[in-house]
Amino acid sequence: MEVIIRPTTESAVKLTAKIIADQLRADPAMVLGLATGRTMEAVYKELARMYREEGLDFSKASSFNLDEYIGLSGDNKNSYRYYMNYHLFNHVNIAKDKTNLPDGLAKDPIAEGHRYEAAIKAAGGVDLQLLGIGRDGHIGFNEPLSSLSSRTRAKALTPETYQQNGPLFDKPEDMPMRAFTMGVGTILDARKVVLLVTGDEKKEILKKAVEGPVTSMISATALQFHNSAIVICDAEAGALLEHKDYYNWVFKTEPQWKAYQNI
Repeated sequence: MEVIIRPTTESAVKLTAKIIADQLRADPAMVLGLATGRTMEAVYKELARMYREEGLDFSKASSFNLDEYIGLSGDNKNSYRYYMNYHLFNHVNIAKDKTNLPDGLAKDPIAEGHRYEAAIKAAGGVDLQLLGIGRDGHIGFNEPLSSLSSRTRAKALTPETYQQNGPLFDKPEDMPMRAFTMGVGTILDARKVVLLVTGDEKKEILKKAVEGPVTSMISATALQFHNSAIVICDAEAGALLEHKDYYNWVFKTEPQWKAYQNI
C-alpha cells in the first residue's frame, strides 16, 4: 500500500485525477471502477476539465460503478446512475452503453448480483478502481461485518449510513434502506485501487483503515491485502497517521512519483 498525503484537498483531488488520466492515456480501452459521493464530485469535475482542455479521451473506455440504491430507477435524481451522468458521463466522450451500474429495479436481487459479476468478468476485470471511505470505514456499501471475500450483492444499510446519506434526498425518509454493492472481494480483484480520503471527519477512520488491524468491521482494511493500492489523502484526513514521515519520504524519493511532485 502506498500512502500519499497532500497539503490540501485540491491537491489530493488533482493527484487522484491525474493518476486516472495517465492510466487512461496509457490504456485507452481500460475498465474504470467508479465511486460516488461528495468526495468524488471534484475528481469528476477535474477529469471533465482534462477532457475539454487537454484532450483526455474516454471513447474506448468502459466503466463499472460500485453500487446503486435498490428501488430507484436510473432517471431518479438520487440514483447513482443519475449522479454519474450528471457529474461525469454527460461531460466526457464515454459511450453510455459502456457505463455499467447495478439495476436498482432488478426483480431478483440475487440474480442481479450474479449478472453484474459476470459483466465485470466479461469485460476483462476492472483495471483501476476509485474508492472513497465511509465514516465507519466501509468501501462501496460493504457495511461492518461484510465478508472480506464478498461479491456483488444486495446489502442492508446501517442506520449510520442512512443518517449520513438521507439529507441528500429531498425527503430523507425516501432514502432506500438497501443497495446493491460490489463486494470486498470484487473490489480486491481490481488491478489497481485508488482510495481518496479528505477532511478532518475522516482522520480517525483513515488511521484505522491504513495502520490498524484487518477486520470485517472496517471493510477498507482489506485494502492492506491489495498489491497495488494507493491511498491519497489531504493533510486533515492524514493528521493521525503515525508514519507520515515515511509516507512523505516514499512519495518524495520513489521514481514512480517524480512526475507528480508539483501537483
